[in-house]
Amino acid sequence: MKKLDVNLHKGDMLQGKWNGRTYTIIRELGSGACGTVYLCKDSQGEKYALKIGGDSSRVMLEVNMLKKFSKVQGVKLGPSFVDVDDWEVRGKGVYPFYVMEYVEGKSVREFMRGRTKDWIGICALQLLTDLDHLHRAGYVFGDLKTDNLLVEKARIRWIDVGGVTPIGRAIKEYTEFYDRGYWGRGSRKADAAYDLFAVTMIMMEMVYPKRFSKGTDPVKVLESKLHAAIPLKPYRSVILGIWKGRYSSAGEVTRDLKRVLMHPGRSGSSRRRGKRMASETSEVLAFSCFVMAFFGVSIFSFWM
Repeated sequence: MKKLDVNLHKGDMLQGKWNGRTYTIIRELGSGACGTVYLCKDSQGEKYALKIGGDSSRVMLEVNMLKKFSKVQGVKLGPSFVDVDDWEVRGKGVYPFYVMEYVEGKSVREFMRGRTKDWIGICALQLLTDLDHLHRAGYVFGDLKTDNLLVEKARIRWIDVGGVTPIGRAIKEYTEFYDRGYWGRGSRKADAAYDLFAVTMIMMEMVYPKRFSKGTDPVKVLESKLHAAIPLKPYRSVILGIWKGRYSSAGEVTRDLKRVLMHPGRSGSSRRRGKRMASETSEVLAFSCFVMAFFGVSIFSFWM
């Protein structure tokens, strides 16, 4: 893999070698092992996300994945693909890049601020619904984490497909906190359960925003953190079931999570909490209906 030794700054312009389209950098959005993503605008002023890397084969894998996502009927799994090209830098070489839809939303942490524990389950439910589509198509997300998610108009969107891996292959891109191998809960072989574990860690992060380390006994640390997390109490049995390998598909978890959300067993003793819940009722119902709409949608395969 060619080392990416070019830093882009606000106002820098890239012109594609083959397609000739020009993009002006606005700011950096994020950086990882496989490249850097920038917010940019084209010659018409339209905003996009541009990812540039040093490995052309890796870039094409991600481009092909974006194209596949755009062909799934009934659900939009990732950003829309816009353009792919090479950027030639005099004296430094040629760098592959691709351009995709810019998802302008809130981080999961920002979206969850001030919301009740019901939203933890609702967000997880939507993630699981989208993952079920992906798994049935033969892939796992791999590097599923809050950094790769944004909430746009009460809809969770995936913004980086760099870790998507065919089922049965080895996971090559991961983040320790969300990785079941790091916590001694399984291998790094791509299967549905790998993503399910990451969903539980996203739920944990909603309670522990600063995260936590595995210590000397990862299994014990996880379970103690779970039992100490009061907002996760309604979801404990589902989370533990994932950790102990009781679920083999996102659909199975979705079924049980729906039951928890429909029958939360809330106590009516807290008047103050009741008022707070009432103030959020319309918002929760609106988002719940939006998410539940996915349950009636048939699962479609990826078109070739």
